[in-house]
Parts: sequence; structure tokens; C-alpha cells
Amino acid sequence: MDSLPPLLKVNGIEIGFNGRDGNFLQVLRNVNLTLHKGESIGIVGESGSGKSTLALAAMGYLKHGLRLSKGSVNFDDQPLFELNQSKLQTIWGGRLALVPQNSGQSLTPTMRVGEQIIESLKLHTATVPKDYWSAVKRLLKQVRLPEPDIIMHRFPHELSGGQQQRVAIAMALSGEPDALLLDEPTTGLDVTTQAHILELLRDIASTKGMAMIYVSHDLGAIARVCERVIVMYAGESVLEGETRKILRNPSHPYARALLASIPKLSSGGFPAALDGRPPAPSGTRNQCAFSDRCGIAQSRCFSEHPKLQKLTNGEQCRCHFPELIEQIPLSSLVPKPINIIGKSKPALNLKTLSITYEKRGILDFIFGNKYRNPPTVDAIDLSVGIGETLGLVGESGSGKSTILKSIAGLKPLKSGDISLHDGSNLPVDVEKRNSEQLRRIQLIFQNPDESLNPRHTIVEILAQPLRLYFGLTGKTLRDRAILILEKVRLSEEYLDRYPSQLSGGEKQRVAIARAFIAEPEVVLCDEVTSALDVSVQAAVLELLNDLKRLNNTTYIFVSHDLAVVKALSDRVAVLYQGRLCELGSTKNVFSGPSHPYTEVLLGAVLEPDPDMVLNLVADDTVELGPPALGCPFQRRCPRRLGSICEEMTPPERLLEVNHKILCHISVEDL
Repeated sequence: MDSLPPLLKVNGIEIGFNGRDGNFLQVLRNVNLTLHKGESIGIVGESGSGKSTLALAAMGYLKHGLRLSKGSVNFDDQPLFELNQSKLQTIWGGRLALVPQNSGQSLTPTMRVGEQIIESLKLHTATVPKDYWSAVKRLLKQVRLPEPDIIMHRFPHELSGGQQQRVAIAMALSGEPDALLLDEPTTGLDVTTQAHILELLRDIASTKGMAMIYVSHDLGAIARVCERVIVMYAGESVLEGETRKILRNPSHPYARALLASIPKLSSGGFPAALDGRPPAPSGTRNQCAFSDRCGIAQSRCFSEHPKLQKLTNGEQCRCHFPELIEQIPLSSLVPKPINIIGKSKPALNLKTLSITYEKRGILDFIFGNKYRNPPTVDAIDLSVGIGETLGLVGESGSGKSTILKSIAGLKPLKSGDISLHDGSNLPVDVEKRNSEQLRRIQLIFQNPDESLNPRHTIVEILAQPLRLYFGLTGKTLRDRAILILEKVRLSEEYLDRYPSQLSGGEKQRVAIARAFIAEPEVVLCDEVTSALDVSVQAAVLELLNDLKRLNNTTYIFVSHDLAVVKALSDRVAVLYQGRLCELGSTKNVFSGPSHPYTEVLLGAVLEPDPDMVLNLVADDTVELGPPALGCPFQRRCPRRLGSICEEMTPPERLLEVNHKILCHISVEDL
């Protein structure tokens, strides 16, 4: 492959912006990348490492405010940064295509899916008008979307996240690209959807000889689709080489620290967090950028910037002392508090919860008409002990976040009760709860950017619950705010900052601080780590673990990442279409035997192992609602028994103490 001329060549590029003092601050420093036809390269690193900037630069594109000060980018011998906009437009979306991180935001909300793909066909192909719709159907089939005749006439908001991502891939493929750039294309997706999309990309690249650049902080995804990997840190490439070699035994301390931060199903406890954060963009660099966080740093590391050097194993490594790398462990676990299931009093009881998004009209109320469709969540009975962490898992649409919203009073119940440890029932509407009831249950949202007021400083954000629940003011309030920031490992200097001045991990810590400053009994965590770097994720998990130990807090933890759930949770509830499939201790649920749906989820989990074989035993078709009768999983179940699954509600089967499933399959046959 290396004997052929490269399809894409990034040669010594330096990209940055002018600071307030007029000095040029570098975001990328002397970065090189060579991509051949049919090759797949992964780019990994924390937020701020420059990986997305590098991927966009490989297209000849820079975000507003950035400029190229040195180097070049050539695509098929064409200097992209020297081409005019009209020439670039003929390349972008055609031979060189991009799949963005949030496909929902990249699709035009007022245009049907098919019409958007046709726009791409018009720009980049010779397809004649009479063949447009057949080409759209072919592309949607290629990305394995169900019922393309229906999907093509839907608007983006009528599709799931996984379906939107497939539409974005179909649009990118419409121009039959030679190279496809993917910027975090599976972040926030279900484990099954993610696994199927990655298999799809592997198949398409293999059959069409398409090259790929895959940007991600998910090393499991990189392991699945990429032959080579570039590890970025502070705008530099610090390690380059074969994916298999780097993921098995990386030669740079930063790469080893990233691997150690990843929770795995095969291990127990918490992964070790990487302390500190990457340096901000700067001018001249006179030391190793990673020296302040490195476990093997010597005096030379603080006075001399290391060069990228070739090692005997073929890797390119930016480190003064690669021979000391074995001193840094590839895994390090932090123990979690032991909760003896069933020994503590219930902190929260959910009794036959039923929730629906269906709206009944005035005539329905007058004539007593019933709901026409099955409820979104139905017959949920759960009890969570004081100091216990209950994990809720399942694909999108399983009702996890809906249950949290109902507990928080943000989504009314159709029927059922929610009560606290003293037996008092919570009003279903948050507006009818008194301040004490509000204080006892706190919700941490997935995206802190949407839950933190951008116009308020951190101290103003923290002051609101302190005034509401405790009546604090002045110095007493500020001292309490400082104390809670220290608990989430942020200093006093953060008090007067705005959310926009914080990193993603720091914002999430503020969101956690705001929840805990109310001294709650129950904390609801809704995908609080899904969009975080692996290093920041490990730090947040460790923080939640510490706060639980100190305060005996009860958690209900929602996540798509089963490894994260295993690390944090004492018990796990598996949900499908708002119905409970399995409930048991973390150990029992993850070791099996399990419900067929649990097996589907576990078979799709990715780990940073290039030799790992996925077990995709069911398709990833997203169902809009549960069936009216029978087992909720009947349509996709690889072990379906027949009519009994279609007509009868699954019975509850006790596998052992504190472990039950709801399934027609006998215990002996599981």
C-alpha cells in the first residue's frame, strides 16, 4: 500500500489563532498524515487535543478564527488550501465526504430525508432525475435502514438517533467518495446501534475500497474499524502505529493512561482517572506537553520538547524515555463501596409505574375513551435501597430517561406511585412538590450545556439551591459553595467563571456539585458520562463513587455504556420498550444466564481489543412502540418460542436470590 501514491497527504501543518496579545497560538503543531486508498486511520485523544481540527483540515476546511500558518494538504495531488470555494464544493460531498458527530443537527429539519439525499445526488453524480428516487432507495438499503420506501418520506425528527446517523452516512456515500471522514459518528448511540453501524462501515469500506479517517474518543470503536491509529495530545501527534500494537501495548505514557481509564466488562471496580488536563493552546513549546501529568517524567521532560522518533516496534513516538514505559500499568482499578443488597432500607419505591406520551382530547375525557396505544412505560416495580446504585440499561426508547423524569416530577404518571423511605408519596407534578421534597431528589442531566445557565457564574448557579433549600446568603453561602467545589475537585477560582469558560468535564462537575449541594437522598444520573472523554469519564465515575461513600447517597444511573454501569452499580434493571426484562445484582446480570435481550446488549459491547468478536444476534431495527400483547421483545428475539411469546405476558422467573427475568424460556434452558 505504501508503494502507491497517497490519496490524501497532510504535510507538516500548523494551525492556530491570534490571541488577545496578538501572538499566534497553535492548535495543531507540525502534524503529518498519509492516507492511502482503502486504508482506515483512527485519530484519538481528549477534547482539545486537535483531532477534529485535524480531520476538518484534511478536507481543506478550518473553523472560524483558525488559520493555516504552515504546511499543506493534498487530496489526489490537489492542494486543498489553494483551491477556490467553487472547486472545493465539487470535492466536498463527492470524492471527499464527511459524517458529522451529531447527524440530527446536520440534517435539514424542514426537508424529507429523500429530498436531502437527492440534493447530494444532483451536486455530485450524473444521476438523471427519473432515477433519483430509485437511487435514494438503493442508498438507504445500503446502510440497512428498514422500509426505505417509508423512511425516504420522513422528516429527520421522525427518525431515531441511529436512523439519522445512517441517513447521514447514506448522504455521504451518495457521491461515491474515495475517502470518508467520520467525526465521532457513534457518540451517544446504543451499544447495538453503534455495533451495527461500525460493521456497516467496515463492510462498505471493504467492498468499495473506500478510505476512512475515524475521529473518536472511543477506543473500542477505533479497534473495530481502523488499521492504524494516531494519538493526539495538545495539538501534536504523540504516537502513531498499527492499531493492534498500540492498543495492546502502547509506547507512550499518554496512550497507556487513556487505556487505563476505560472501564471493561471483564474487570471489576473503577478505572483509574488521569489527573490534570491538557495545556491550553500556546506559542513556542519548550517542554513535553504531557510532562505535568506523566508518571515517568524526568527533568529533561520539563526543559526540552521531544521529537517524534521511530521505535524498533515500528511505532512513531514523541517521548524522551519510551524505554521506561513498562513502569506505567495498562490497568489500575479503584475499589467501590460494597452495598449488601437487601440489607438497607428502601430510599425510593416505584409501584406499578405506567407512563404515556399519548395525549387524550377533550372528547376522550367526556366519553371516557381509553388510551389507544400501549403505554411507553408500564408495570414498573422497583425498590432502591439507601446507599445503593441501581443501573438502568436498554436501547433508546426503553424508557430509562422517562422513568427518571417521572421520579423528578417532570413527566406525569398515567398510574402508579412513587414514595420515599418514610413512606410518603411524592406528588407526580414537580410544581406540586414542596421545597423539602424537591431537595431530597436531584437530577443530573446528560448535557451540562443545556442545564447550566450560560449567563450565570458558577457561584450564581450554586447559590440558587442554597437560597431555596437552606435560606443561605452572603459569606455563608459563598463558603458553602467553595466547600462543594472542593468535593468535586474544583478550586475556589471557578466560582466567578461562566460555563463557557469550563471544559466539558468541568461543566459536568459543576452539574454534580449543584445536585449534591442540596444534600439529596436520591440522585438521578441521566447519561452523565456519555459525551465525555474516557479520562474525564473515569474522573467523574471516581467522583460519584467518592460522594456515595461520604454521603451514603442513593443513585439511579442511566447509561448506554454497560461497562460503566457495571463499574458503578450494585444492581441492574434491563428495560425494553418500557417493560422490565431482567433485574438482579450486577454480578449476576453480567455473568448470566440472562434474558435474551440482555444477551443481545452484552454481545454488542465494544472493548479496545482489535481481536474481539462481536456477537450480534439480533438486528438493530428500532421499534416505535411495544406490541399490544405478549413479550415486548418478541419481534427481535433470536430465541422466540412462537405463539406463546406473541400472546402471553412473560412470567417472572427467579434464577437465584435477587435475580429475576421475565421470559417464557425455562430457567433450565436459559
